[in-house]
Amino acid sequence: MLHKKSKMRLGEILIEQGVITQESLEHALDKQKKEGGLLGELLLRMGLVKEEDIVIALAHQFNYPYLPVQNCEINPKIIKLVSQELAKKYLFIPVDKINDVLTVIMVDPTNEFAKEEITQATGLRVQVLVGTATEINNAIRKYYKIKDSVLESTKPADNISQVSFHNATAQEKDNQPSKENK
Repeated sequence: MLHKKSKMRLGEILIEQGVITQESLEHALDKQKKEGGLLGELLLRMGLVKEEDIVIALAHQFNYPYLPVQNCEINPKIIKLVSQELAKKYLFIPVDKINDVLTVIMVDPTNEFAKEEITQATGLRVQVLVGTATEINNAIRKYYKIKDSVLESTKPADNISQVSFHNATAQEKDNQPSKENK
């Protein structure tokens, strides 16, 4: 399924959603000009937003539905459809299966390689929803019964680089001169 990107930029979406002010955005953009990097990561490091705020805004921007993993009651049979290794590799959790469609919540819904590998591993078509890295890491720990030392940290600050839809933003960088997340 192709997802059409919103014409609004990340900062505009965050202002529209009441997460940051115009002044906060301007301050962050000035800092971004000096330091570089992605706007969402910078806003998170500055403490102006939460990981969930960025993910919701990016989901809106790239037209993917956001679903907090903790809102899902996941059947253990669904978890068994995907190996722990694959779930950790692409940072996703399977949450539902209807007919030949497996619904997953993942950090980077634009990762076509991940979706293809999930399809190959399960024989099912993949429907993608978006979640935060922290929520997905916690769900992987819970449902695959993993001890804390096996997975990376689940502190939002440690997952900053995973909240930017890497594949989509990398593709968009080639088409847009601005440094702001697209």
